[in-house]
Amino acid sequence: MDPTKFRPSSDFNSPYWTTNSGAPVWNNNSSLTVGSRGPILLEDYHLIEKIAQFDRERIPERVVHARGASAKGFFEVTHDISHLTCADFLRAPAVQTPVIVRFSTVIHERGSPETLRDPRGFAVKFYTREGNFDLVGNNFPVFFTRDGMKFPEKHHAKKTNPKTHIQDNWRIMDFFSHHPESLNMFTFLFDDLGNPLNYRHMDGSGVNTYTLINKAGKAHYVKFHWKPTCGVKCLLDDEAVTVGGSNHSHATKDLYDSIDAGNYPEWTLYIQTIDPDFEDTFDFDPLDVTKTWPEDIFPLQPVGRLVLNRNVDNFFAENEQLAFCPAIIVPGIYYSNDKLLQTRIFSYADTQRHRLGPNYLMLPVNAPKCAHHNNHYDGSMNFMHRNEEVDYFPSRFDPARHAEQVPIPNPVLSGKREKPIIVKENNFKQPGERYRSWESDRQERYICRWIDALSDSRVTPEIRSIWISYWSQVKCF
Repeated sequence: MDPTKFRPSSDFNSPYWTTNSGAPVWNNNSSLTVGSRGPILLEDYHLIEKIAQFDRERIPERVVHARGASAKGFFEVTHDISHLTCADFLRAPAVQTPVIVRFSTVIHERGSPETLRDPRGFAVKFYTREGNFDLVGNNFPVFFTRDGMKFPEKHHAKKTNPKTHIQDNWRIMDFFSHHPESLNMFTFLFDDLGNPLNYRHMDGSGVNTYTLINKAGKAHYVKFHWKPTCGVKCLLDDEAVTVGGSNHSHATKDLYDSIDAGNYPEWTLYIQTIDPDFEDTFDFDPLDVTKTWPEDIFPLQPVGRLVLNRNVDNFFAENEQLAFCPAIIVPGIYYSNDKLLQTRIFSYADTQRHRLGPNYLMLPVNAPKCAHHNNHYDGSMNFMHRNEEVDYFPSRFDPARHAEQVPIPNPVLSGKREKPIIVKENNFKQPGERYRSWESDRQERYICRWIDALSDSRVTPEIRSIWISYWSQVKCF
């Protein structure tokens, strides 16, 4: 056996107990002591190693999306969109790409119930022939704030009070009263959709605006949408109390049991596209993450199907160590100037380096399945075997070369340094249209949730009047 190519695996378990370094352990039941009742000796290496390993079993919890479940499967192209993108995994119908998907709640801790009113994460990692592509989104197509500068504050306001460790409505109502762009997101969060029945019965969305580029270099803005083939279903408030009281992991269990029984969850991927040449002709900014793109103007175009047909083999290795980042893209797909996406490009990789270490992309669940090569090496927890003598570029001793150039968007940019608010805020139109599209009983449930939130004893008359003013402009009240 070549020790440099050996990958640690439980498949190679010894028939007897050993230490981490492979030394045999003749007693895994008792500590090494002075006599039968004397003190434990520091030289009991096996005991020290065992306790030290246990003390470090838990890695830092995700600051958001801590509670989640994963499954594996494939994505299959069903419709040709090669005129829009040169992405290899989208090159033709019938092409399949292995994937792993992680669903999650957002705000609460790793052990929290899956029945709390909260957005749900919907993140897909495509293992393509050109590297990984991470499509990191939620079950809602919009977000609370449009500028990444507000990303930490938004989460602080929705998380627990740092003094009491209790989630407070008054803190949420206070913060978002300063941000009327959040109204559209609240028409999803406080709607029935704010509490999905489970992970199988919910939509997914890339949320941010990306860019597709074809071989000729023509770019189109794109939004990604996942639609479950089994339909969208929700838990009403009293149902959530009942389900959460009997099983706080009901969505994780439902996902696992469904796949185990051969009832494979499936979603259809749709896209919406906008030609950037016409982005200024609408009453909203296509790069504003607090807005949806009207489907009557930008119809949903089917692309393919996502099927989850395998449960993870190990929850820690393929869920807790699973890491996503919107910066991880492939040729044919690029970013846009969506302000929140621009922030997420940095934030997600940064938090994974803190949580898992600088070499988190070497972990099997995060590593690409295609050949790859660079001079990034060493650092904490590096387990890549390297035998090269040349660790610089270029070199006449290393045949590695630049990859073939791929097209990226190339608009001409000009402007001065500033910290602006977008021109087309238009915060009230879409929330009003969405509210007025509901049946009266759904509207009533929505209003009752707002009454409950604004009835917090620490919500001041000023904050309450601001929200009533907002919803009056939306024409809900």
